[in-house]
Amino acid sequence: MAQDRKTRTKLPSILGGTMIIAGTMIGGGMIAIPIATAGVWFYRALLILIYSWFCMTCSGLMLVEANLHYPQGSSFDTMVKDLLGKNWNIITGVTITFVLYTLVYAYITVGGDITNDILKVNFNVGELPTQVGGLTFCIVLAICVWISTKVIDRLSTILIIAMVISFVGMSTGLLRNINFDFLSNNLPDVTDNNYWKYIFYALPVCVTSFCFHGTAPSITAYYNRDGRKVQKAILWGSLIAFAVYTLWLMSVQGNLPRAEFLEIRKPANEVRMMIDKINSHVSIPTMGDLIDFFTYVAIISSFLGASLGLFDYLADLFNIRNNRFGRLKTALITFLPPLVCAMIFPYGFVTAIGYVGFAAAIWSIIVPALMVLKSRKRFPNGTYKVFGGKFLVYFIIFFALLTIGSMLATELNIIEPFAK
Repeated sequence: MAQDRKTRTKLPSILGGTMIIAGTMIGGGMIAIPIATAGVWFYRALLILIYSWFCMTCSGLMLVEANLHYPQGSSFDTMVKDLLGKNWNIITGVTITFVLYTLVYAYITVGGDITNDILKVNFNVGELPTQVGGLTFCIVLAICVWISTKVIDRLSTILIIAMVISFVGMSTGLLRNINFDFLSNNLPDVTDNNYWKYIFYALPVCVTSFCFHGTAPSITAYYNRDGRKVQKAILWGSLIAFAVYTLWLMSVQGNLPRAEFLEIRKPANEVRMMIDKINSHVSIPTMGDLIDFFTYVAIISSFLGASLGLFDYLADLFNIRNNRFGRLKTALITFLPPLVCAMIFPYGFVTAIGYVGFAAAIWSIIVPALMVLKSRKRFPNGTYKVFGGKFLVYFIIFFALLTIGSMLATELNIIEPFAK
């Protein structure tokens, strides 16, 4: 008993896991959500965010429930192969690697762009190719992932604190300037009153923005398979992400008229265009610097979370040892493919995030739900169980099918994005 108490006291605090979960989510969504939800606009976008947050959080907890029946360090490959069989394991492997590789690629492209700006300002260098910033951004952070999860814990905590400070300064200025006619799209020259049809474009991006599932097995191992601690970290982390997304969405769409997003979606670098539009509409000293700093920190945080999940998945898939040399091999196969893609295609962030939603619906929603159904039959006496019974499982599966249908409707041009 004394030994058990000693083991429990050595577990990391809830704060560390919460910061990893929140940091994994907050990043790409901060940039992509205001652009992707421009069609449905603020009040309807808020409903989509609530729906996405609830379903993605529940599917993440289902993943943890299944994961707790397997040895320390087990990830998707071990669980899916055992519970759902070879075919589902192949589907999961393809979708999870696509999602995580695409996310890491997307974060390198945006992080590289901002890194270039930092290098130009602080080192007085001339115009640099975007690839230089992407290479610098990736190498520095890849080293952190290679060292250990504990480094990511500490760094994520620092990043979240930096995000909170910059977000308070940034959103305070933006929230003070909110025009509620903008939020309701109640302007004299408004001609497009179509909203709900654009939900099909917005939903996959919102799903991706709450996707932390690649990190869930890493967090489970980090807390030595203590289900209640993992649950608390996921709930608090996802709630922080939801609150930040809501305030940011209000800040952006309350300061930019809906029609401005027609211009934002035209150039290849939508991210830079959105930041420039906000700066032109809100004349607050240092606002541009705060937005750039917050965006950069958020992208770093999400990059670390996504790459950590990919790193641990690949280590489990290829059975690579968790020593210095083994971690180096895992790091190479984790970071080289997205880095090469970022060198060849330095733009495409919002497009990449949208495609991720399709695959994420399979491995982060459908697969955890199916694994929970199987694991409850095989391990009826499990110590941790997600609430809601079978009803919640099927509710989550419906959410996944709706997300996949939304992506297909957009790709087949049945529903067009808000871009005309």
